[in-house]
Amino acid sequence: MTATGTTTQRRGRGARERILAAAAQLFASQGINATGMEQVAEEAPVSKRTLYAHFRTKSDLVIAHLRELGASGSTLESVLAREDLAPRERILRLFDQPGPDAGPVRGCPFIDAAVEFPDPHSAVHAHAREQKLLMVRLVTALTTELGCREPAALAEQLVTLADGAASRAMVLDQADYGRHARAAAEILLDNALAGAS
Repeated sequence: MTATGTTTQRRGRGARERILAAAAQLFASQGINATGMEQVAEEAPVSKRTLYAHFRTKSDLVIAHLRELGASGSTLESVLAREDLAPRERILRLFDQPGPDAGPVRGCPFIDAAVEFPDPHSAVHAHAREQKLLMVRLVTALTTELGCREPAALAEQLVTLADGAASRAMVLDQADYGRHARAAAEILLDNALAGAS
């Protein structure tokens, strides 16, 4: 293989990962709609042709970004699958935000994406909705495991608290804002458990 062929091959390796990393940084710092595909290509750095070879549309890129976030364990929902924590603790960890050293509080990326793609029939909005429905299914499984009274209704209340707390934490840029919702969640759990016995 020629030196030129080797250089070209090396430059092309990891393009998808670089694109997703660039998109994540740009989406977090300036929002999804304010970020253009050309800007992502420049930040990656990749050619626009390479960018579109990996992601035909911006919606494809946004959905891939959201999937990466979900797989990385960096979303609120990821704590629900942690088997090293007891079911109650998993639920209560929904109200934790990154510490103040993590930079500005970003809230829930799925809610952010749904806001930026408000058409409920758009692929991005539909993906965000699926993640939120998955979240309530996971919490329902945990409240059922705990033996709570009316576990599905309780799960809806808990995820509403978690989403609301994440949104307010982002708007107020207060990483510890979830403590208010956590206190309410503890009361809800205690009441549901007391009513079940």
